[in-house]
Amino acid sequence: MHSHILGFPRIGAMRELKFALEAFWAGKQSAEHLAQVAQNIRLSNWQAQQQAGLSFITVGDFAYYDQMLNHSQLFGAIPERFANISDPLAQYFAMARGTDDAHAMEMTKWFDTNYHYLVPELDAHTQFNLDTHAPLFAQIDEAKALNHPIKVAIIGPLTYLWLSKEKSAGFNRLSLLDDLVYAYSQLLVKLKAKGIDWVQIDEPALVLDLPSEWKQAYQGAYFTLNQSGVKLLLTTYFGGLEDNFRTAAELAVAGVHVDVTRGSIKEAVQFADWLTGSKVLSVGIVDGRNVWINDLTASLAQLRPLHEKLGNRLWVSASCSLQHVPVSLASETALPKEVANWLAFAKEKLIEIRSLQVALESGDEAVSHSLSENAARIDSRRLSPHTTNPVVRERLKQLNVPGIDARHSHFETRKRLQQERFHLPLLPTTTIGSFPQTPEIRAARAAFKQGKLSAADYEAAMKAEIALVVREQESLGIDVLVHGEPERNDMVEYFGEQLEGYCFSQFGWVQSYGSRCVKPPIIFGDVSRAKPMTVAWSVYAQSLTKKPMKGMLTGPVTMLQWAFVRDDQPRELTAMQIAFALRDEVIDLANAGIGIIQIDEPAIREGLPLRKKDWQAYLTWATKAFRINASGVEDWVQIHTHMCYSEFNDILPEIASMDADVITIETSRSDMELLRGFGEFAYPNDIGPGVYDIHSPRVPPVTEMLNLLEKALTVFPIDKLWVNPDCGLKTRKWPETKAALANMVLATQQLREKYAIDSPDDSTSCCGHQHH
Repeated sequence: MHSHILGFPRIGAMRELKFALEAFWAGKQSAEHLAQVAQNIRLSNWQAQQQAGLSFITVGDFAYYDQMLNHSQLFGAIPERFANISDPLAQYFAMARGTDDAHAMEMTKWFDTNYHYLVPELDAHTQFNLDTHAPLFAQIDEAKALNHPIKVAIIGPLTYLWLSKEKSAGFNRLSLLDDLVYAYSQLLVKLKAKGIDWVQIDEPALVLDLPSEWKQAYQGAYFTLNQSGVKLLLTTYFGGLEDNFRTAAELAVAGVHVDVTRGSIKEAVQFADWLTGSKVLSVGIVDGRNVWINDLTASLAQLRPLHEKLGNRLWVSASCSLQHVPVSLASETALPKEVANWLAFAKEKLIEIRSLQVALESGDEAVSHSLSENAARIDSRRLSPHTTNPVVRERLKQLNVPGIDARHSHFETRKRLQQERFHLPLLPTTTIGSFPQTPEIRAARAAFKQGKLSAADYEAAMKAEIALVVREQESLGIDVLVHGEPERNDMVEYFGEQLEGYCFSQFGWVQSYGSRCVKPPIIFGDVSRAKPMTVAWSVYAQSLTKKPMKGMLTGPVTMLQWAFVRDDQPRELTAMQIAFALRDEVIDLANAGIGIIQIDEPAIREGLPLRKKDWQAYLTWATKAFRINASGVEDWVQIHTHMCYSEFNDILPEIASMDADVITIETSRSDMELLRGFGEFAYPNDIGPGVYDIHSPRVPPVTEMLNLLEKALTVFPIDKLWVNPDCGLKTRKWPETKAALANMVLATQQLREKYAIDSPDDSTSCCGHQHH
C-alpha cells in the first residue's frame, strides 16, 4: 500500500528561498548561490518525506516563483515580449517581474487559495515546444541520489489551458489542446526514459463548473497521454468532482486522487466501486490547506471500508499540495502550548499520513502510541475552555434582532447629514490608508517588539510619524486625511494580535507569490475585543488637523479569509463573531469624534466558493457580516469600504447590499474598465475609482489621471465620485508618493475648474464639531 503527498512548501523552513531570490534580484548574490539554496531546500523536502516513511518522494513541485510559470517555460509558451531573452533564468524572472521594456505577466489567485499564479498568455500563434533541458530533468537526477521511489508531479494540460488567458480576439484557447497534448506526450516519454514509473498529473479544473466541450476534451487528451507508458495518477483537489465524476472516472489513467476534506468521502466510495483492474484510488484525507491535527481515529473509520474493498490499491495522501501550510512546528516557541498541541504543519502532516498507512496495513496496534496521543489532543481541543466564550455565544443571538445589520436611514438621507457635517467639496480627494513604511518605522516597531524600545519611546516615534503624514497631506491639499498606519505591521496581523481567539506563530510563513510570504494568524477560539484597538491613534491624528480624519479597520471577511480558521464550527459563525468585535471598534471611533471610517474588505471576492451554485449562501453571510460591522453608528458617520484587484461584475448586487456610503476600488490598471459594470448596474452609493496604480514606483502625469477621471465621469455623475489612488501606499517611497498625490490633487482641481465647481471655504472646520 502506498502513501505520498502532492507537493511540499518550497520557501524553506526559514524562508531561505525568499532571501536568496531577493539577494539575487538585487545583484548581491550569484545565480549559482541561488541554485545551491534551491537544491538544499529540495533535498531537505525529499529527505523529510523519505524519513517519514512515505512510499514516494514527490519531484516537480519546486519553483523559483510559480509552478504555472514553470510549465509555461517548460512548454515554450513564452509571450512575444520576452522571446528575445536568451538566458532561461533571466527570461523566467522577466516573465514574473517584468523589465524596463516589458510588463510582467498577470498574476491571479490559484483557485480559492491565497496563493497567486502567473497567468499563461495564449493566442493563435502560440506554439508549444518541450524544453528538453528544463530544470525538472536535473531535479529528477538529484532525487535519484536518495535511492527512493520517485513520483513526478505536473499540472495537467486541461487545467493549464483553463487557467490561461486568450490574448487575441475570436481565439479559443481550447483549440491549442492537441498541440499541447503532443508536447505533454513528449514529456511523459522522456520521463519514462528516465525510469519514472508514476506521474501525478494535476487536474483541479475538474472540481469547477466546466462547459461541456471542455469536459469532452478530457477523454481524447488522456487517451493520447496514456500511450506514453508511464502510470498517470489523475489528481483533483479543492472540492468534489460532482457533475464531473464520470468524466474523471472514465479516463484512461492508472489511478485517481480525490480530496475528501473539501469534497466528500462518498465520492471516494463511488470511485472504489468504479475503478476496476489495477487502478488505484488515492484519498486526500489529511487537510493540506489548514493547520489542525487530523483526527486519525475518524480518518481510519472512513478509510477502512475502502481498504477492505481495494486492498493495496488504496493510497493515502494529503488533500492537496502542502504548499498552503507552513513547513514545520519544530521551531515554534511562542504559540500557546495548548494550541500548539492541536496543530500540524507540513512536516507533521507527513507523519499523520504515514500513521494512517501503517494502521491500515498492519492494524491499529502497530501505531497504538500515535493513535492514543492523537486522541488525547483531539479531546483536549474539543473540551478546552479556551475555544468557547459564553459572552460571545450569547451575543450571537443578536443576529436575529430585526435591523441589527442595517443603518437607520437610507443612503440619500445619510449623505445629506454627512455633507452637513463634513462640508466636503465635489470630487473629494483621499487615500486608501497606509503611507510609506520607512526603514526607521520598521526598526522602531521591531525594537519595541523585542523589548529594546520602551512603550513611551515607541509611542513618541509613531506619533512623530503620524504628525509628519498629516502635515504632508495638508500641504498637498487632500480633503479627507488618514493617519498613515505607521504602527501597523500588516492589516490582518495588527488586529489579530489584539483580538481574543487569535494567536500567531513565529515561523508559520506560507508563499503568496514569488518571494512574498505571509504569516496567517490562527483563529482557535471564539473572537472578541478586549479593548479599543485603533481609537487612540486616530484621535491623536484628528487633534492635529481641522480636516476630517478617516479611521481604518480591516473587515470581518478579510480577517477570516487571510487566517487559518478553526474547523470545529462553520466559517459563517466565526465571521459573525469577528463582525461584532469590530462593530464595537466602529462605535468607539464614532463616539471619539472620528466620523469617517473605512472598513477594508479586499478578500470578499476571493471567498467565493468554486461552484456557482454555492455563491449565494456565502455572499448572504459575508455581506451580512460587513453590515453588522458597520451598522452600529448614527447616520452622520460615513462608512467607506475598499476592495482591490477584483472582478466585481458578477457580484455587484451583493456589493451594493453592503451599503457602504463610499466604496473605493482598484481600476487604474484596467483603464477604468471595471467601472463600466458599476455604471451599467447603476451602483447606488458613492464610489472612488483608483486613478493611479500604486504597485509601481512610476509617477503618472496629471493628463493620465485626468483622462481616467473623465472616463469615470462618463459612467458616474460628478457628485457621486471620489478621487483616490488604487490601494495603500505602504510599499512605496516618499518622493514618488508625494509626486503622485500632488498630480492627483492637481488633476482634481483642473476637473473642478473645468466644471466650474467651487471648493468649500477652507476656514470652516471640516470635522463639523459644531454640528454635535
